[in-house]
Amino acid sequence: MRYIVIGAGGVGGTIGGRLAQAGHDVVLVARGAHLDALRAQGGLRLAAPEGTSVIELPAVSGPDEVELTGEDVLLLATKTQDAESALAGWAWRPVKGGPEGTSVAAEALPVVCAQNGVASERLALRRFRYVYGMCVWLPATHLEPGLVQAQGAPLSGLLHVGRYPQGTDETIERIAAELAASRLLAPVDPDVMRWKYGKLLANLGNAIEAVCGLGDGGDELRRRVRAEGRAVLDAAGIAYAGNDENAMLRGDQVQIVEVEGTARGGGSSWQSLTRGTGSIEADYLNGEIVLLGREVSVPTPVNEVLQRLANQAARERRAPGSVTAKEVLALV
Repeated sequence: MRYIVIGAGGVGGTIGGRLAQAGHDVVLVARGAHLDALRAQGGLRLAAPEGTSVIELPAVSGPDEVELTGEDVLLLATKTQDAESALAGWAWRPVKGGPEGTSVAAEALPVVCAQNGVASERLALRRFRYVYGMCVWLPATHLEPGLVQAQGAPLSGLLHVGRYPQGTDETIERIAAELAASRLLAPVDPDVMRWKYGKLLANLGNAIEAVCGLGDGGDELRRRVRAEGRAVLDAAGIAYAGNDENAMLRGDQVQIVEVEGTARGGGSSWQSLTRGTGSIEADYLNGEIVLLGREVSVPTPVNEVLQRLANQAARERRAPGSVTAKEVLALV
């Protein structure tokens, strides 16, 4: 298999880098300064607990620069807010050597959705026949063009995978085996979305890191934002995995450690504000709970306020920590 990693940031860069180190064919899809740096240095600079190296990988800006074949896997690792445009761009590209009667990526190739939140899989299924979910627990940082820091040790991350909306098949079993041979935990689960909804609850705190910064405790905010999330999922009858299940699977195989003498900063939303990207994933994290809450008539005031503040901070390109947790609670 060849892996086309669409979105070579922290998650995509780590997965693609580890697959390439294990001998698999990988193509990174990036944009802007990150793409320029990947091309200039001849690949991805991956900083990991065992050391830093440049992994020689081709880097492209999009589907126009890739000739797809029937052995390709599309690994979608953009932020969810960028998933729709990415899926539309790749779906109808021609494929050589695909299954009989197929000629485009949407009909022939598997797409694996490696995002926080639970929306990308359904977006993908609108176009793609073979859609797979990936629940990502993978500590990584991408703040500098051309560089990804993979801070998990001794393995880089835990990636539950499965067919969407449910089930398993030979394709995902093969993908999981190749991930597992690439310094990653990759259990196959026929109900992968249960893990993704559990991760959604954990990710509701991402907006707190982003708007309040890392130094402002926000314990009461975290308690309340997740309590709202659980109440909404329970009312909607949606099953979700617990933190204890995830922690038990990770065990001592995926621990967050320093890389290049630097401790890990914040998560993906914090990194978006730090890089000043102008967008943030809050609509698909806190906003997912807000949407479901409105559908089942469960109030979600904490998630609503955090969703709004996170989007305002991203749009105005504010650094993390522009609002205190006390101020957020007052708005709630």
